[in-house]
Amino acid sequence: MKSAGCLGQAIAFFLTLTCAAGSYAKVVSLSSQASSHELTVVTFGGASNLPMWVAQREGFFAAEGLDVRLTYTPNSASQMSQLLAGKYDLAMTAMDNVVAYQEGQNEVPIPPNPDLFVFAGTDNSFLSLVSQPQYTSVESLRGKTLTVDAMTTGFAFVLREILERHGLNGSDVTFVKMGSTPQRLQDMLADPNHVATIQGTPFEFMGERAGFHTLLRVKDELGPYQGFVATAKRSWATAHDAEVMGFTRALLKGIDWLYQPANRDAVEAILVANVPGMTPDLAHRTYGIATDPDGGVFRDARPNIEGIRRVLELRSKFGLPKKELRDPLKYVDFQYLDRAALSVSNR
Repeated sequence: MKSAGCLGQAIAFFLTLTCAAGSYAKVVSLSSQASSHELTVVTFGGASNLPMWVAQREGFFAAEGLDVRLTYTPNSASQMSQLLAGKYDLAMTAMDNVVAYQEGQNEVPIPPNPDLFVFAGTDNSFLSLVSQPQYTSVESLRGKTLTVDAMTTGFAFVLREILERHGLNGSDVTFVKMGSTPQRLQDMLADPNHVATIQGTPFEFMGERAGFHTLLRVKDELGPYQGFVATAKRSWATAHDAEVMGFTRALLKGIDWLYQPANRDAVEAILVANVPGMTPDLAHRTYGIATDPDGGVFRDARPNIEGIRRVLELRSKFGLPKKELRDPLKYVDFQYLDRAALSVSNR
């Protein structure tokens, strides 16, 4: 299929960039002001970055004196281990990754006392279950190979829960680790034997263009689920209060700006500029997901407490070593959002 080939080339080019210099990273400067304070942020590709991309384009980071540099990670294990090692200041990641590494259920070894916390939460990660063209139901995945970012992290647990709700357990399928969402899309385009995965917007739309099926949206299957969050080490945040506050204020301004109807064309252009393989029609659909009143970007950037409860429920069920995790407030500190929201409203 010609469109699949072109899409695969675009995603492959992006992945080549992320592997530059052996660091699996594409670094993008989000401010050109020489006097700005550099802030390094490691994130995943996809529409969840929209508030940051908007904050760059509209100068919200620069106005806070920040030169935000994004690195796109190949997988959660690389992201979290490098954040904890001090290579990056902040991470935009799945809520479950914070819980996993904080609770000793991490995919890779890390130093003791990870000291992680969440200070903002922007969305549910816009998750969908996507399959190869010949598979049209969850039940049809029995006996097949499914791909995940990492075996012990949240989206793998989301996939396992969905399978169970449709009468399949872990032994009914084979799981293979393939890394982040762009990598999993590229993998499914290249290998039809890898038949399904959890994807985040806009990659499910890109898959549909290649003939894949979007079998379901996770929010419709599981209800509230906290996806993308901003995290850092508490010790780092305490020592860099001004940077965390500036980042949070710019994030709030970016969210407000992207929701304004008059800015839709510009937001869609930002998507085309920042997502390899994105087209204007896919950007239009992606904007609809990002601003959906029932599942779009959180307008106040406050983590969804019920969504965190669902993350903890799944981690208590599938995570190892076994733990009963019940307190969503254990991982979140709202002070930065509260102070940022007040200062933004007073400006």
